Amino acid sequence: QVQLAESGGGLVRAGGSLRLSCAASGSIFRINAMGWYRQAPGKQRELVTTINSDDRTNYADSVKGRFTISRDNAKNMVYLQMNSLKPEDTAVYYCNANIQNSRTWNIRTYWGQGTQVTVSS
Repeated sequence: QVQLAESGGGLVRAGGSLRLSCAASGSIFRINAMGWYRQAPGKQRELVTTINSDDRTNYADSVKGRFTISRDNAKNMVYLQMNSLKPEDTAVYYCNANIQNSRTWNIRTYWGQGTQVTVSS
């Protein structure tokens, strides 16, 4: 099957930086859009940023100018560079990808298990 695995979360002080990575593996024929979502305690999961197969990007207003999404299609990876982090960025960050399965030819959205990002003030 297909799996997504995030890495790179951790504890950082306000104003610091972190880089998240997400690796897609398994029966992959094609990866379409990829993205990052986050969920803070007691809140709903929200969109952070997405990147299409042609590298068009979209960002939540709260992260524009601070976060940058990128992808490496050869490695089936997506990255999130987070700069000027704020305490309100504290959340579990989830990787998301729309993938066509090479065995079933089905297209569906997959999610990673999440990685914790904590920003201290």
